[in-house]
Amino acid sequence: MARRSGSADLPLHSGRVPAWLGQRMTTLGAIIAQAIVHHYGRDEFLRRLSHPFWFQSFGSVMGMDWHSSGITTSVIGALKRGLAPLSGELGIHVCGGRGKHSRRTPDELMAVGERVGLDAGALTRASRLVAKVDSAAVQDGFDLYLHGFFVTDDGKWTVVQQGMNGDARQARRYHWHSGDVQDFVDAPHSAIDGPRQGDIVNLTDKRAAPSRGGQLSLLAELGPDRVVDEYAALVSEPSAQPTLPHLFMPAHHEVRSSDVFIRRLHGTLAAAAERGPVDFPELLLTPGVGARTVRSLAMVAEVVHGAPYRFDDPARFSLAHGGKDRHPYPVPIKVYDETIRVLKSAVESARLGRDETLETLRRLDAQARRLEGRVDGPSLDAVIAGERTASADLDGRSVFGWERDVEARTKSRSA
Repeated sequence: MARRSGSADLPLHSGRVPAWLGQRMTTLGAIIAQAIVHHYGRDEFLRRLSHPFWFQSFGSVMGMDWHSSGITTSVIGALKRGLAPLSGELGIHVCGGRGKHSRRTPDELMAVGERVGLDAGALTRASRLVAKVDSAAVQDGFDLYLHGFFVTDDGKWTVVQQGMNGDARQARRYHWHSGDVQDFVDAPHSAIDGPRQGDIVNLTDKRAAPSRGGQLSLLAELGPDRVVDEYAALVSEPSAQPTLPHLFMPAHHEVRSSDVFIRRLHGTLAAAAERGPVDFPELLLTPGVGARTVRSLAMVAEVVHGAPYRFDDPARFSLAHGGKDRHPYPVPIKVYDETIRVLKSAVESARLGRDETLETLRRLDAQARRLEGRVDGPSLDAVIAGERTASADLDGRSVFGWERDVEARTKSRSA
C-alpha cells in the first residue's frame, strides 16, 4: 500500500540551467540510470525516483543547486533528454515536464502506448488522477506547475510533480509509484516533499476515509441544514499526524557542516584514496584530475548502490561536482567530464558482458561504508577550501562564468 514516507522544505528558485551543465546532466543522468538498471533492474530505478531523499541527492551529484526546488525540473528534463534514445533498450519512457510540457503528458503517453503496446488510456487516466489528487484533494497551498511521468514497457510508472507557494517562496514535491498504488484516493502518495504550512486538508489520507464517506452522507441524506453541525463534530476530533522523516532543505546557498554527515564524507575520501591506486591505476596517471575523479566516482557509486537511509544529507553529494551557483564550489569541468568518460566506458563494457569496471565501482562504494566511522579526515571547510583553490586548474565553471575569469575580476576590483 502506498504511504507517505517523508517531507522536505525546498526553497523556490528561479533561473535556468546553463547549456554547458544541462548537456552534462543529460549524459551523466542517463549513464547512472543505465548502471542502476544493469545492477538492479528498471523497477528499482522507478522506486529510486519515487524516494524524495534519493531524488534530491541524484540532482546534487549532477551539479545542480543542492538545496533548491530547481533540482526537480532539471532532473526530469535531463532524464527526458538522456533516456529518449535509450528507451528501446531500457524500456523506460519519460513524459511531461514543467508548464506546457506537463500539459503534453497525455499525448506523449498515447504515443508511448502505441509504440510499445501499452494501455495508453489507463496511463493517461493515472496521470490525470494523480495531478487532480495533488491539486484538489490535497489542499496544502501549493499550485502544481510540474508533472513528470516515468513509465516502463510493462506499464509500471512513477510520477514526480511539484507545486509552488509563491508568497512563501517555497515548493513542494510529490512522489507517486504505481507499485504501491492500490487506491487513488486512499493514501496513494509514495512521498510528499515540502515545507509545513499549518493544517492541510488531505482527503487522500487513510484516516480521511470516514470523512469522505461522511461527506457523501451529508450531501445525500442530511442536506445543507445539518452540514455545519456535522462539520463542527468532525473538526473537533484530535489530530493524529504520524511522525515522519523530514528533510529540511535550508534557504542558505553555502554548504555548511550541519548539512553533511562528516563521517560518511570521511569514509568516501578514505575509500577513494585506498581503492584508487588498486582499481584505477591508469586514471590516476591523468594529470590534475585522476585522484580527484576517483572521489567523484565514489559518490556516484553511492547514488547507484546506496541504501535509502544514506541519502538524508543530499548536500554531501554536491561535493562530487560542485554546483552551478558556485556552492559549495564551481563545477570542475575536467573532473565532471572524466567522471562521465569512466562511467560511460564502464556501462558500455557491461553491455558487452564485461562488468569489471562497474563491479569496481560497487567495491568502491562498499569500501566507503566499511571505513565510515573508522577513519578521520579534513573538515568540510577544508575540503571546500581545497576545491576552491584548485578550481581554476580544474576548469571550474558556474553561472558567473569560468572561475579563472571570476578570480581575475575579483583581483582587479581589489587592486
